[in-house]
This record gives sequence, C-alpha cells and structure tokens, in this order.
Amino acid sequence: MKLATWNVNSIKVRQPAVVAWLKETIPDVVCLQELKCTEDAFPAVSFEELGYNCAVHGQKTYNGVAILSRRPIEDATPRLPGDDGDDHARYLEAIIPSRQGTVRVASIYAPNGNPVESDKFPYKLKFLDRLKSHAQQLLKLEEPTALLGDYNIIPGPDDVWNPELWENDALYRPESRSAFRAIQYLGYTDAFRACHAQTHQYTFWDYQGGSWQKDHGIRIDHILLSPQAADHLTASGIDKNVRAGEKPSDHVPVWCEIDI
Repeated sequence: MKLATWNVNSIKVRQPAVVAWLKETIPDVVCLQELKCTEDAFPAVSFEELGYNCAVHGQKTYNGVAILSRRPIEDATPRLPGDDGDDHARYLEAIIPSRQGTVRVASIYAPNGNPVESDKFPYKLKFLDRLKSHAQQLLKLEEPTALLGDYNIIPGPDDVWNPELWENDALYRPESRSAFRAIQYLGYTDAFRACHAQTHQYTFWDYQGGSWQKDHGIRIDHILLSPQAADHLTASGIDKNVRAGEKPSDHVPVWCEIDI
C-alpha cells in the first residue's frame, strides 16, 4: 500500500497538477492539505474518475484537508479531539480496508505559528499537544496507523538548508521540535528518516528569493507510522520533481510504502 501526503496550497489552482501526479504515481491513499475550499467546492469528480473515493473536511479560503483512496473510506472523522472551540479544518481521520485488515490514516495540517510573539504560536503548541494526546490513544488500538501531513515543523538541522537562519522561526523553535519528538517518543516512526537516515532532502521551497532554484528548502511534511505500520515499511521518498512543474505548490508530495 502506497501512502502519500501533499500540501497543495489551493486545490482549485493545483487540480491539474494533482491529477497528473496521481496518474503517474498511482498511490493507494493520498492525504491533501490546505485545500482552501469548502466540501461542496472540492473537485471530487476529477479524482473519482481516476478511481479514488474522497473524504473532505473543508473551510472557505483557509485550511482544509482531504483523504483520497483507491479503496473504500470508512468512518471519516473530522476535527482533532480536545478543543470543541477550534473551528479550523486541520484534521481528518479515516479507516482504509486492506487485504489483511485495516489501516487508519489521518490528514493533518498543523498551524504555522508565526509570528512567535503573537497568539499564533501558543495555538500551534496547543494543537500539537492535542495531536500527541490523540496519537497516544490511537496506539491503544494496536493497528497500522499513519499520521500524514504538513506538520509545519523542521525536525532537525538535516531538514533545513541553513539552520541558523531559522532559529527564531516557529517551524524550528525548540518548543516545536520538542513537540514533534514527543509524538515520536510515543512509538511513532518518521517514515522518511527510517529509510534515509542522513540526507538533506526538503518538501517545501518558498516562492520568493529563488528558494527553489537555490535549493533553499525545508522538510516540514511528514509521515509518522505506528509500530504496526512501521514494521511493514519498505520504502519512502519525496517527489521533488513536482516543484518544477507548471503552477506548482510550494510543497511537494511525500510518500511511503507499507507491505500490508
């Protein structure tokens, strides 16, 4: 089963690119983030024509997450538990049947958190704490689970082109990196790092400053696997070439394969 995640930065703009990528790579399950549209405006038909079922948790203009699957989608559940007052469309979870049971997947769009001096940074940390609590509960199910998405966290110096320039950014602050490690310490595996222990590869390049041309990138899109999924991990990668396409997102797809 091939699982992938991609922050598309507006599905309306990126629809042709997503369709082309799906045709080329044929992932089984895809988690999308930053749709910037409501459920009724999501172009589901274009993906259904390729054989994908769609579950969408949208929001006008901002945020929005979706799950596409070549297999049935069961028990699609929006919103992250722990704060009923948070109306941001940042989390969608579902069960995907496989030949040998089920795989639970979540599409996650964590807050950016900048500027750090504003209330956006505490909101980011609170969201990550809620994610950790829920991730801990999911482990009790003892089933293959994949938490995919844009975490808006640079885990370490190997995941950024120049760490010193990012020291005061919410994506690289010690509090953010610690929150990411806390989820891993529960028992989750960073799929990409498990397959590529020491390498500088990125998933995001800013539109400005020639970041793409200079390869001034950061790795902030991740797939975290429960032990039951990580035990079957066979490969993981980043489809960097997508960034060079027409009207690209500033993020690129990240994928992994699990033998389930």
